[in-house]
Amino acid sequence: MPIHIVQPGSPRRPGEGLRLGTVRRPPRGVPKAEFASRDFYDVWQPLLSPSAELVAEAKAAADEKAWDGFRRKFKAEMNHPAASQLLDLLAALSHQTSMAVGCYCEDEAHCHRSVLRELLVARDAKVV
Repeated sequence: MPIHIVQPGSPRRPGEGLRLGTVRRPPRGVPKAEFASRDFYDVWQPLLSPSAELVAEAKAAADEKAWDGFRRKFKAEMNHPAASQLLDLLAALSHQTSMAVGCYCEDEAHCHRSVLRELLVARDAKVV
């Protein structure tokens, strides 16, 4: 019963469970009532998304040094109490139920969801 790391809008996998959108903004042009049926997410959790400033920094990261700077700053944001507590909750729930977290980025290696994966694994979450 692990946490799956996904790209919202991609087809759901069997056993994926509840899908959490860890994105700053809802999908454009998609009615709220259709978020789940169109495989974006069931519950929106922008608390697990980088701040608007960091989203811009991530998009502009042209090399590994810039990407590492983004990762360091995003991890600092996730150390704030509310985000940290939510990560702790997801890690604990991963031992009881399946769920998915995700972001729109095409390349997980240069997306905050790769950092979420690291943070969840560090909390002993079951992650696929």
